[in-house]
Amino acid sequence: MKKSKLLSFLATLLICSSMVVAKSKPNIIFVLVDDLGYADVGFNGSTYYETPIIDGLAKDGVVFENAYMYPTCSPSRTAIATGKQSFRTGVFTVPVLEQGNEQENVFSRWTVGTEHTMYSQPMAEVGYKSIHIGKWHLVGPYPLEELKMDFPIKEKLKQPDPWDFSWYDTHMKHAKPYYPEGRGYLKNVAGTYRGDPALEVDGYKNPTGGYFPPFSNPFLENKEGDEWLTDRLTDEAIEFMDEHEDGPFFINLHYYTVHRPIRGRSPEMVEKYLNKPGDPITGQGTQKGRQGERDAELATMIENLDYNMGRIIDFLEQKGLRDNTMILFTSDNGQNVGLNNNLRGKKGYIYEGGIRVPTFINWPGKMKPRRTKTPISGLDFFPTFMDLADIDYDGILDGDSITGLFKGEPKKLKKRPLFWHIASQNKHGACSVIRKDDYKLIQYLKDGALELYNLADDPKESKNLVSENPELTQKLLKELTNWRKVNKAQLPPESPLEF
Repeated sequence: MKKSKLLSFLATLLICSSMVVAKSKPNIIFVLVDDLGYADVGFNGSTYYETPIIDGLAKDGVVFENAYMYPTCSPSRTAIATGKQSFRTGVFTVPVLEQGNEQENVFSRWTVGTEHTMYSQPMAEVGYKSIHIGKWHLVGPYPLEELKMDFPIKEKLKQPDPWDFSWYDTHMKHAKPYYPEGRGYLKNVAGTYRGDPALEVDGYKNPTGGYFPPFSNPFLENKEGDEWLTDRLTDEAIEFMDEHEDGPFFINLHYYTVHRPIRGRSPEMVEKYLNKPGDPITGQGTQKGRQGERDAELATMIENLDYNMGRIIDFLEQKGLRDNTMILFTSDNGQNVGLNNNLRGKKGYIYEGGIRVPTFINWPGKMKPRRTKTPISGLDFFPTFMDLADIDYDGILDGDSITGLFKGEPKKLKKRPLFWHIASQNKHGACSVIRKDDYKLIQYLKDGALELYNLADDPKESKNLVSENPELTQKLLKELTNWRKVNKAQLPPESPLEF
C-alpha cells in the first residue's frame, strides 16, 4: 500500500473509531433547578403547579422519592460537583447566611479549590463536549484572598452589592481556574459567584430581578429577542447541542429559576393562578394577600420551567438524539418560597422540607420506569457520571453510582446510610445527621442534643423518638460519631463533642 493511501486509511480508521466512541457514550443533560421544593411538581403530588412535560418525563423514568441535598445551595452544588462531603471542602452553607460567632461556627468556605476535581474534568478527558449554563456559585467574590486564609476560617465571608462589579476584572484575569472553563467546560454562560440572577441596581427590588432583560450578568451577553432568563438559558443549551450533535455532549443546565427574586412570567399567567383553586393538602395557592400573589408568580416560573423542558425534548427528538440522551432532573435544596404542609421545614433546615428534593432520571429504553424509595444523595451524581462515561476514576468520592437503580434495587444502595455534616449555623444550630433505613437521627454540635424521626410513619418529623427508642438512638449515634471520627470532621470551637 502506498504511503498516501496508508495515511488516508489510518485517518479514516481514526475518524470511524472516534465516531464509535462518541456513539457508545450517552449524551447527558443535567438539569439542576434552584430552590424547587419536593412537592413543587405534579409527579410528587402538586395540583396547583402545572408541570405536564416534567411529569411525563418522570413517569417514563425512575423517580427517586428519597433524593437528598444539603439545606442550602453552596454545599449542595459543591458536593454534586466534587462528589465530596462538606468536611472535605469546607463548604457548609452559603457564607453570607451564617449566623453567630467564631465559637459557634466553622465558618464556611465559598471557593472550591483546584485540589478538588469536578466531574466535568475527567469527562472532558474522555471526549465529552461540555457547557455550563446558569448558576455556578462555586467561586466566591474574592477567591484569591479567601484561599490564602488558613482553615478553619476565623471570620464570616462577605459579598459586594449585586450591582458592584469591582470583582469582575480580578475574576477575568486571575480566577479562571475556579470557573467552568478551568474545569473542563468549553463555555460558561451566566455562571458567576452570585447565587441569584439579580445583578441589577437595587438587586431584588429592581423590576427585572435578573429574569427580564436587559440582563446585567457580565457572563451573559444580551441578545435581540431576549424575553426571559430561563428561555434564554434554554436557547444556549439547544444551540450547543446543535453544534455538538455528534456527541458525546454534557449539558450542565443549572437554571436560576425558581430562586428569588420571584417574578411573574406575564400578567396573564399570574392572573390564571390567582384565579385557580389552591391545593388544601400541600397548602400551595391557598395563601392570601401578597403571599398569595407571590405563590401565583412562583407558579408562572414553574410553568415556564416546564415549557422549556418541552423545548429540550422537542429538539432531541427532531435531531434523533433522544434515545442516546440521559436526562437528570433535580433541585439543590427544598423550597424557599411557597408551602408544602406534608414536610417539615424548608430551605436552610435539615428537616425533610429543606433537604428532600424532586428528582428523576429519564433515558428511553435504558431503565425500568417506576418510583423507588431507595435513598440517594447529590454525592451520588459524580460516580454515576463516571459510570456512564466508563471512566475509572480513582479520586476520593463519598457517594456511589446509582446506575444499578435504573433497572433494579441493589441491596448495597438500599441499606447504606446517608450522612450530613454542617459545622456552621444558618436556620438552626450546627449539626450532624445520619439517615438509615426509615430513620433519621440529628445531633446538634453545640450540646449533643438529639432528635430521632421515623420518616416512613412521620414524614412531617413531628414526634421525636429519642426517649421512646433509646436503643436505636444509641446505635445510630454510635455510627454517626464513628463516621465523624474516622473522617476527622471539623467541629465548632464551642462544641463539647469529640468528633
